[in-house]
Amino acid sequence: MSSASGILTRGLKRLGPRFLPFADAGTVELPLPRLLRLALFQVSVGMAVVLLNGTLNRVTVVELGIPTWLISLMVSLPLLFAPLRTLIGFRSDHHVSALGWRRVPYIWMGTLLQFAGFSIMPFALLILGGDAHWQGPLGPAGAALAFLLVGAGLHTTQTAGLALATDLAPPAARPRAVALLYVMLLLGMVASSLIFGQLLADFSQKRLIQILQAAAVATLVLNLIALWKQEARDPTRTRAGRSTPAFRDSWSEYLAGGRVARLLVAVGMGSAAFSMQDILLEPYGGQVLHLTVGATTALTALSAGGTLLAFALAARQLNRGADAYRLSGLGAVVGVFAFAAVLLSAPMESAAVFRLGAFLIGFGGGLFSVGTLTAAMGKTHGDESGLALGAWGAVQATAAGLAIAVSGILRDVFAGLAANDILGPALTGPAVGYGAVYAIEIVLLFMTLAAVGPLAGTAGAGRTTASNRFGLAEFPG
Repeated sequence: MSSASGILTRGLKRLGPRFLPFADAGTVELPLPRLLRLALFQVSVGMAVVLLNGTLNRVTVVELGIPTWLISLMVSLPLLFAPLRTLIGFRSDHHVSALGWRRVPYIWMGTLLQFAGFSIMPFALLILGGDAHWQGPLGPAGAALAFLLVGAGLHTTQTAGLALATDLAPPAARPRAVALLYVMLLLGMVASSLIFGQLLADFSQKRLIQILQAAAVATLVLNLIALWKQEARDPTRTRAGRSTPAFRDSWSEYLAGGRVARLLVAVGMGSAAFSMQDILLEPYGGQVLHLTVGATTALTALSAGGTLLAFALAARQLNRGADAYRLSGLGAVVGVFAFAAVLLSAPMESAAVFRLGAFLIGFGGGLFSVGTLTAAMGKTHGDESGLALGAWGAVQATAAGLAIAVSGILRDVFAGLAANDILGPALTGPAVGYGAVYAIEIVLLFMTLAAVGPLAGTAGAGRTTASNRFGLAEFPG
């Protein structure tokens, strides 16, 4: 066994970074196997996101008969904790612990919150769906508690986990390590959606209970493996009585100069622009272009492929010294063409143009996310990586969640106006409501370009150096 392992190891080494896309993310201080093990917490987060935003939407509305508005409200509850990611990151930076840990307590607490939420969720949903002789407020209260627990858990786990990766990796490899974690999040979401879709092909209430409770156990196991012997104990860094800055002071220092504030404004508008279509793209394909269920389901894989290709391009350009802000702007420009293609697909009656737009949405969103994340990491001060990553995550998650919630309302409003001939004879039909939302997304992307433009190429700000290159230099695309 040992000789076979040695042969395999030597063979992999001979392949080189060209065929091992994450080989350049590992360092002596944080070897690649250890980094990949740490990345398992992103897999658990991706699993939670798929369950909350995808699988449960379909199951609860179609199979359990729960009103759509009620499920939309429940799914939006985790959004309440998104703005707290900045505070969570700051608190993990300055955590007081006799054991000498800063990040581990927060990751573990987030894991337990996710576990608790998934444990009670199936029974709360069954009661909410009327599968009880009496439910009263018990069903809505139980479901709300379950979604809140999972939301609080995934935001806490992801914020502290990304900060831990930043702590463990040397400065030159930090953006590459965090980038690898985000790729693992995407891969975890794709794998989870395929597994859950297969398991729920033959739906039953018993199967739903088994899947959600298995997700609870998987979260616990994955995060325990991810955390095992990752953070070294350092009581001197977490001792009680040491001087700890106030959150307000640290936040003011972080925003000093206005550049970070402008970056966060760009992150918010860009994230909203790329997220408004999340719940509209598949219905648009079915209702306007009359695509089959299988054809619209494939859009998720198409968009994910665009995102992975964006990671490949971003890796190559950032390692060549590209400006992270310019990369973000390029993503916004690609997004403009993407939504224009989706809009044109209706009058052209072209499914190919629509698919091209879906692919470009993923590609542009990937470039934008990588660029803004790299720029945000370049703004970290000392040991306060949790504050910087928490701020980026808080703005991104909050803007995306609000955009998804508003997009459905806007679509219904404009569709109603078109149905009543209020918008004129030229604007009628099912495409009008969707088209209005896509037009708003294009406007938001132009506003994003206006926000990020002054940051690009000014005094080398946002330009990658040896300490903030993205990595993943040869990610296959």
